[in-house]
Amino acid sequence: MSSKYAPYKLQIILLASIGFFLLSASAQNTSSYDLKHFPKGRTPKEIGSLVAQHFIATPHTNFGYSFPPKWISYPETCTWYGALNFAKATKDNTLALQLTERFDPFFKKDSTMMPPAIHVDYTVFGAVPLGMYLQTKEQKYLSIGLKYAEKSFTLPTAGVNVNAQAKKYHDAGYSWQTRLWVDDMFMITVVQTQAYRATGNKKYIDQAAKEAVLYLDSLQKPNGLFYHAPDVPFFWGRGNGWFAVGMTELLLCLPTTHPDRPRIVDGYLKMMASLLQYQTKEGMWNQIIDDANSWAEMSSSGMFGFALITGVKQGWLDKKIYGAAARKSWLGMVNYINENGDTREVCEGTNKKNDRQYYNDRKRNVGDMHGQAVVLWCAAALLK
Repeated sequence: MSSKYAPYKLQIILLASIGFFLLSASAQNTSSYDLKHFPKGRTPKEIGSLVAQHFIATPHTNFGYSFPPKWISYPETCTWYGALNFAKATKDNTLALQLTERFDPFFKKDSTMMPPAIHVDYTVFGAVPLGMYLQTKEQKYLSIGLKYAEKSFTLPTAGVNVNAQAKKYHDAGYSWQTRLWVDDMFMITVVQTQAYRATGNKKYIDQAAKEAVLYLDSLQKPNGLFYHAPDVPFFWGRGNGWFAVGMTELLLCLPTTHPDRPRIVDGYLKMMASLLQYQTKEGMWNQIIDDANSWAEMSSSGMFGFALITGVKQGWLDKKIYGAAARKSWLGMVNYINENGDTREVCEGTNKKNDRQYYNDRKRNVGDMHGQAVVLWCAAALLK
């Protein structure tokens, strides 16, 4: 571990120790941290298939904005991305074809539904065609995906109002879409990570890592969690979930020799250790993570579950301590999925606001793709 980040080591050890004592009773039994065997009706394949087929049957939607939607929304993008990973993990060629067929109208009559790469919520769409290229090797998907990856780091010359802050970030080597909202870390980096997976071009992974370090240095606090923004001092659940997933996806393909890897590993381990303290008996996490009186929120819980599952399977996390939390997370999350594949207690889309009650008062949606996405991410991670 780099000496620059050595002070984090003691914090990580202390936080993990607390988590160990919280989970020690269950961690003594192998079944408590088993990530391969689950009760019938709660297996990753059963649950993932239910949610994936529900996604296939659901028309394009744009929660809270317009219907029919003008562009594909980022919750749909993330669900699509999760379904692609689930199809790969299960070797389900029929599902993979259905996901491709959902996309192919964009080459013809629905071309205007592909969002413009002018904002993080739109640019993240590039992860979908890149994911399809990785599975089909068809150049038409690669071409579209790389356009999104490039535009995120290329300052527009016309048609977009670029402010001074955006230009400053661009000139420093960051995405011009940077705004230091916690959720943006995933939106920016996952497209670069996918572009690296698709091409092997080091430029993309370097850009993703550089961006991640900026967000880590700007938003992570000593307890391992993240503010929504520098001026919003609350540990909003899904915002932290986006960061957990973003770091996990990045670490999955960031070379072990990359100079930014130690910093990102430190941030990841520090967060995972902290999360152990706040997991509820049911296996969930709250809308405001460190507020015991807040409500259990489904999408953030799934995101943390994905990060834990992946960390245990990759050997980044101790399987007894963190495997117990990961298993508990999956089994808790499944309780929030109905027979149609809809999820409940999902926080609506949320802008930043320096008001704690604002977060606790957010609408709790049913059938929101923020929730469907994380089920697919977790199911795929468990099956890999």
